[in-house]
Amino acid sequence: MPETFQRIDSYYAGAYWGPRKETPEECAQRAEIFLASMAKVDPSFSRWFQQGRSRRDALKRPIEPTRAALEKLIRRGRDRQFEDLGYSVWAWNGVCVDYEDSGFNFACGAYSEAVSNVCVCNLPTRGPNAERVLTVPVLTGLVRSMVLAWEPDSAIATSSMLREKVTPTGRAGTFVGWIMYFPRSRGTVPPLPAPVRIEPVEDKGALIVLTPERLTPANPEHVELAQRVHVLLDRAGLLRPLKP
Repeated sequence: MPETFQRIDSYYAGAYWGPRKETPEECAQRAEIFLASMAKVDPSFSRWFQQGRSRRDALKRPIEPTRAALEKLIRRGRDRQFEDLGYSVWAWNGVCVDYEDSGFNFACGAYSEAVSNVCVCNLPTRGPNAERVLTVPVLTGLVRSMVLAWEPDSAIATSSMLREKVTPTGRAGTFVGWIMYFPRSRGTVPPLPAPVRIEPVEDKGALIVLTPERLTPANPEHVELAQRVHVLLDRAGLLRPLKP
């Protein structure tokens, strides 16, 4: 009998915003705020390394979380052909065990109508880091860090498989998952069914937490709740794609 491939679910946090022309200095200022805020959320987010030819090579390339150093890194990530595509940076947290590490990438300063700006953190799915990170306190802290630094049009932290079940189109701005953020400019969050919690992010917008426990596609109640919330958010006009 052939072996059946079983996909391992992954968790991530992502922030998305439309065209926004920004200089390397402005992007570095946002990145500095993001890294400083992340470091307070969880110990595994306190140090980062540039990509390398191997993990050993990457560990020789630490990222200094200062505005000046980040500006140099961002300038090196400039698109060489098209100025309006902005800048991109990739990082890894140095944990050398598969499925227990984290990484992030951000693309900022793009003002082409063909692309969106983004900051995505890939999160651990196994081991002690996952047990600690995949909780509401840590993930809400991470999403808040993204919101305060990047001022996105939407943000989410969730299981990839659950998000695909609920919002299969994969269009930024329409994602529904475990933890979501919508700025005030996007609209008003409607009343949502228990156990969903809604809380403010300063004066910027609203954070929505679907469940206090880990959200998973293996739990049919979680899937049903996410689908119900999707309908309500869509009806309120909050689930609009960032790009037409």
